[in-house]
Amino acid sequence: MSLDSVTQSVDEAVSGFFEPIAKWLGEVVFYTVPVGGTDLPLIVAWLVVAGLVFTGWFGLVQLRKFKLAVDVVRGKYDEKGSTGEVNHFQALTAAVSGTVGLGNIAGVAVAVSIGGPGATFWMILCGLLGMATKFVEVTLGVKYREVHPDGTVSGGPMHYLPKGLAERFGKNGKALGKILAVLASFLILFFGLFGGNLFQVNQSYAQLVSVTGGEDGALGSSAGALFFGILIAALVGIVLLGGIRSIANVTSRLVPAMAGIYIVACLVVILVNITAVPDAVASIVEGAFNPEGVAGGVLGALIIGFKRAAFSNEAGLGSAPIAHSAVKTKHPASEGLVALLEPFIDTVVVCTMTALTIVIANPASWGEARAGEDIGGVTITSDAFETVLPWFPYILTVAVLLFAVSTVLTWGYYGLKSWTYLFGRSRASEVTYKIVYTVFAVAGSLLTLQTLIDMADAFLFTLAVINILGLYLLAPVVERELRTFLEFVRARKADPSAGNGDGDDDQEPVKTTV
Repeated sequence: MSLDSVTQSVDEAVSGFFEPIAKWLGEVVFYTVPVGGTDLPLIVAWLVVAGLVFTGWFGLVQLRKFKLAVDVVRGKYDEKGSTGEVNHFQALTAAVSGTVGLGNIAGVAVAVSIGGPGATFWMILCGLLGMATKFVEVTLGVKYREVHPDGTVSGGPMHYLPKGLAERFGKNGKALGKILAVLASFLILFFGLFGGNLFQVNQSYAQLVSVTGGEDGALGSSAGALFFGILIAALVGIVLLGGIRSIANVTSRLVPAMAGIYIVACLVVILVNITAVPDAVASIVEGAFNPEGVAGGVLGALIIGFKRAAFSNEAGLGSAPIAHSAVKTKHPASEGLVALLEPFIDTVVVCTMTALTIVIANPASWGEARAGEDIGGVTITSDAFETVLPWFPYILTVAVLLFAVSTVLTWGYYGLKSWTYLFGRSRASEVTYKIVYTVFAVAGSLLTLQTLIDMADAFLFTLAVINILGLYLLAPVVERELRTFLEFVRARKADPSAGNGDGDDDQEPVKTTV
């Protein structure tokens, strides 16, 4: 029996068993209600409302403290003797690598095809709102992280939900928090294996095959797929063994590189078509409030834009606090401010650049997609670049590979923290997880398992319900932490040497052991 027939049989068997479950779960999690002639997924409304609430609660923190956030990333307010494993910039790039990915390339193209150019405007607005949510969840992630005896750190909703709720509401809060923490760990672990690993490898392999001769090319065979899977698995395994320090070292180089390559390519298309920029911007603004050919009109464009942004930047899903919790800091809110830059980079910058490139280039495939043709998102984006850069599919392949590898690495770390929360931090437990994760990377080039990936998406957004509920209950804690950090900033400005010693006057993170 050939490898092709074996993998096809596995795909069919898995799909046949899990498809009814995935379908039911998707209908529940992504339940829609008719609004103004279009369908609104309630989970998207849940994420957007959270962004609105936290934006108001913290007084437009994403705008008022944007410069301060940049200063923190630059190391201006670093303190000697801070607990943690990585610096602010490394924590940011590690988290960004988990969100910036294929959704920024393919998903945005789908958004402007269904919702028209105006979807871009609402996508930007949703990204700006998500900055406030990200600030809240990451501040909590650092506040309630666990510092282990070996100096490594664990954080995320599986830690701040039980600790924070116990601190605020006593025994009942602790019991509720423990249940929510176990659920959060399982949901993150499942998505990490299928959405953050298998899907990324599968899609990057598909793009690589498409530019190397297709199924008749050097990598089009099952042997080529197996070789690619093993190569990615080996790279991921080696980096994953080094922990967050190793992951951060890689992502702090990969993320700027991949973002740089992609944004430069966008700028080339925009500059070549510089005279078309005013009309493109006008069509985006006009399309936001007076869209043509979009189901549901303004609400339709708004929903598509919000949906794309929410799915892209993961604000409120509880995943990013896991990476950010490893930061070296004595002030949780300092990293919360750093984290609010994440949706800005992912959605306001990268997603907008993709949308603007497509609108300006106006490739034929985009017009066909808007007319109802089934055109893949990657194809539309690639065609937009190809109008100016005929060789761009090769550059896109490099970008996709970088996006995919960095996402696989980051979700490998997220999954590890969930695994160890559920099954303990023993060496045997961690090695078992890393073996399982690398095997999934190999399977990603051989299998599609689309049904399980659909389930993983549903699981990840179920996490948003659990996580945001906890964020509302713990927002007063974040408010207190922000005041503490701002007082430190004022003291540092008054005396640049303040807080630079190893004294214990600054608040330390909660130190516990597993």
